[in-house]
Amino acid sequence: MLPTVPRPTTLCIRSCRVDHEDVPSSQGLAAQGLAHRDQRELGRASWNTVGLATIYRQHGVQVQLSVRRGREAVEFYRAAFGAEEVHRFGGTDDHEDVVCQLSLNGASFWVEDESPPDGNFSPETLGGCTERLLLIVDDPRGVVQRAVSLGASVVSPVGEEHGWLLGRIDDPFGHRWEIGHPLGAWPPRRRDEPS
Repeated sequence: MLPTVPRPTTLCIRSCRVDHEDVPSSQGLAAQGLAHRDQRELGRASWNTVGLATIYRQHGVQVQLSVRRGREAVEFYRAAFGAEEVHRFGGTDDHEDVVCQLSLNGASFWVEDESPPDGNFSPETLGGCTERLLLIVDDPRGVVQRAVSLGASVVSPVGEEHGWLLGRIDDPFGHRWEIGHPLGAWPPRRRDEPS
């Protein structure tokens, strides 16, 4: 059983934008016998098997983290951050590779086993990550401590900087997380704004 974890307030993701064009529903694609690679050529960005209406009700940008050991990564994000599993493809003994949609208080992200032939590389393969994720929580020290106890490494301890209480970790799969919250109203008032 996983530990009870306080719910984070927000998950901010810095990553690339994916454009969705008119995409047939998953049932239509299945009826046509189109494989995963064919779906991507039609503009679909993931192995999501829900219908078109549901796709458009989701947030417009969702990061997809490529990792080695996908099943372990899903369990880490659930235990360390309190992520909830929304959808999973694979990740079984019969089909080891996993593509899994997780949610942190309504903000979704995906975890998938890397696939170098498809251009999806994990930070472990690249020797570093290409994104940072900002996890906004009430108790950054507690979340960082829990993540470290589950295998993350501290990049910088939680402290005050740039108007935030913030710490940085690398998770066991090579992705960098900033964990914290603003210390006051955000965004701060610009200097040239009238009081």
